[in-house]
Amino acid sequence: MSQTLMDTNPLPPTFPQREELAALDSSSPVPTAQACAEMRRESALSPLIAVFIGPEGLYPATRWLIYVVMGFVVLGLFNSILRGVHPDRGGPVWWSMVSELGLMLAAVLPGFVMARIERRPFGDFGLPPRAAFGRNFWTGALWGIASLTILMLVLRAVGVFSLGSLDLHGTRILKFGFYYAVFFLIAAVFEDFLMRGYSQWVLSKGMHFWPAAALLSVVFGAIHGRNPGEDTTGLVGVVAIGFFFCLTLRRTGTLWWAIGFHMSWDWGESYLYSVPDSGNIAIGHLLNSSLHGPNWLTGGSVGPEGSYLVFAVIAALWVLFDRAYPEVKYGARQ
Repeated sequence: MSQTLMDTNPLPPTFPQREELAALDSSSPVPTAQACAEMRRESALSPLIAVFIGPEGLYPATRWLIYVVMGFVVLGLFNSILRGVHPDRGGPVWWSMVSELGLMLAAVLPGFVMARIERRPFGDFGLPPRAAFGRNFWTGALWGIASLTILMLVLRAVGVFSLGSLDLHGTRILKFGFYYAVFFLIAAVFEDFLMRGYSQWVLSKGMHFWPAAALLSVVFGAIHGRNPGEDTTGLVGVVAIGFFFCLTLRRTGTLWWAIGFHMSWDWGESYLYSVPDSGNIAIGHLLNSSLHGPNWLTGGSVGPEGSYLVFAVIAALWVLFDRAYPEVKYGARQ
């Protein structure tokens, strides 16, 4: 009876017989040694690739690293050209402007490349060309020179700052005044776009606006640590003003307000009031001024931005700007 059942109930056709399995096995391609090696290589690289590339493509930190590397390449090429044209890096005072121009190009040019990679306008990174030297720029410049003047007046009132006599005369006043206006404009574009341009935009995609702003403000302060004459108070002040510039970016939607402020503050310190600026004393300053008193009040070798009073100025700036510009125009969804 069992034999009859077996004969009348064969295996369902969905189950392949032994001969069919053998045929399938013989028709399957056998991986070559090269293919196996490539598979092992891909398996070994996958954890490393996963650090830089995710399901949606390059991580924000990876894109930022690409931007930074391109900046070093541009700066290296620029410096190589300079060494060929002018081997002696001393020379006239205007040569320092050429060096500063190289830093600006190293920050801005990679931003144009990243705009193509990101498939968005370059202006989204904080420097829309149509807004160049517009109302935000000049308003920021006015705030910058006004806030510095208030600080210098307080230092003079408490007897630790003296204006002294003129150090320049005749047309040299206008020549050096114009030179330092252009110099600090270039420096402001360099520093603000490097720290708060593409860097701020792309890192905000990974960690939101304010954490990215805090991180980049600390980096901003660390970079200034290379300046001669800097100290801890001055570096903390740089971090604080960098964080304030992030507020101006978020509320105005561009970097032009911060660039105007940055330019006029540095111009006022280095040229107009002729005091140290982040530890540097400019050649061709306007006055034979002097700071005399305790370092916590005058800023010492750092200059006024190393004074404890600068933190009161920055706090007042934050409050006043927050009220004057209440609307968020940048990164509203971040």
